[in-house]
Amino acid sequence: MQVQQIVPRPQQQPPNTVYISFSAEIIPHTTESLIATVTNFVNQGVKQIYLMLSTPGGSVMHGMNLYNVLRALPVELVTHNVGNVDSIGNTVFLAGTKRYACPNSTFMFHGVGFDARQPMRLEEKFLRERLDSIVADHKRIGGVIVQRTRITEQDVEKLFLEAQTKDAAFAVSTGIIDEIRDVQIPLGSPVIALVFQRQGV
Repeated sequence: MQVQQIVPRPQQQPPNTVYISFSAEIIPHTTESLIATVTNFVNQGVKQIYLMLSTPGGSVMHGMNLYNVLRALPVELVTHNVGNVDSIGNTVFLAGTKRYACPNSTFMFHGVGFDARQPMRLEEKFLRERLDSIVADHKRIGGVIVQRTRITEQDVEKLFLEAQTKDAAFAVSTGIIDEIRDVQIPLGSPVIALVFQRQGV
């Protein structure tokens, strides 16, 4: 009897770098989608994730969640501002171990607030609770900016109070980014575009 030798197929090697485009508000379902995408590639053995980011900001809670998860991943994370990085989006952007910005991109900083979607009675207890929450969020976001850039705590307070929009030149001078450059995706590299339905559509 002739025994047929079965040769196992070689496993396909994962790409070294995966490019992900994220252009959306930072809210629960966009946060969950981005985390699911990056962790899936980490589990496949990808060594570098290149996050092309443009965001108007969104939820502080979900932005901090993204920052902490992205920082924890055992990969090199590159973040690249390809448009506008605003508000809590700056914290997510600063998770990158290497950070870049396109020449015409901007970064916008402002303080934390809350929306009153319906008439409400504003009593002292409620206002104190809201103020304590805002101060705590300012401390969390400001701490990340001070730790990950050359911006001082005093300058962070000014950025928050004045709601300033800064260009790429400011970003490179203060250590928000390492370099001003356009995105260059090598031919054949995997590119993932995360597409979300707009709220209210």
